[in-house]
Amino acid sequence: MTKEEALYEFLIRLGDNALILGQRLGEWCGKAHQLESDIALTNVALDQIGQARLLLTEAGRIEGKGRTEDDLAYMRGEMDFRNNLLVEQDNGDFAHTIVRQYIFDVFQYHLLKGLQKSSNDFLKAYADKSIKEVTYHRSLSHDWMLRLGDGTELSHQKMQDALDDLWEYTGELFEMTEADDVLIAEGMIPKLSDIKKIWEEEVEATIQEATLKVPDTLGFMAYGSRKGIHSEYLGYILAEMQVLPRSMPDAKW
Repeated sequence: MTKEEALYEFLIRLGDNALILGQRLGEWCGKAHQLESDIALTNVALDQIGQARLLLTEAGRIEGKGRTEDDLAYMRGEMDFRNNLLVEQDNGDFAHTIVRQYIFDVFQYHLLKGLQKSSNDFLKAYADKSIKEVTYHRSLSHDWMLRLGDGTELSHQKMQDALDDLWEYTGELFEMTEADDVLIAEGMIPKLSDIKKIWEEEVEATIQEATLKVPDTLGFMAYGSRKGIHSEYLGYILAEMQVLPRSMPDAKW
């Protein structure tokens, strides 16, 4: 695998995470339980979509086939997407959305901290810009973890149920491929195994503070996205997201 091929794969992975999570969070617009939360989740969604635009545009440039950010977002099929299984999971109730968000926010925050030391100018600039947004995302979801986990009996149970449902998707966040090995050797990206240690410490401390328990998955973790294998949810997201540009591919907006 060449350095360019590895970088393209990594950019697509990051871009797809941001795109699909942004799409998921956008589903809360006008539906959250209070105005403040509605606006906050919508802003996080917009931040993620903005990141996706940067990442997919650079991925298209590295690929060198003339594909734009829109081509990569709207004209790829389900098996061409490389987003983690976690971000495509259904919103469920507010507890599920918050747990999903917090798990990803902590991962993304520490990944960006590592990318700030990247030898690649684009990745470093992307990390420097996005870390400010993700710091806010992480603070927001952390606060809700504590408020709901250590809240009422009902909110506590809903948060524990969400943790139990989503925990199996956490292992895949740190799965490395040949592309990672190539980019690590070039000093472009950090080792995900190093990030995992920091992530575990922070997430487990928050879970404990929220009076919740780390789920026991008996060693089972769900994998597949690195090879384009996804849960049933991604197809529905793409069908809704892609229908207009695929129906009218030559339309000008």
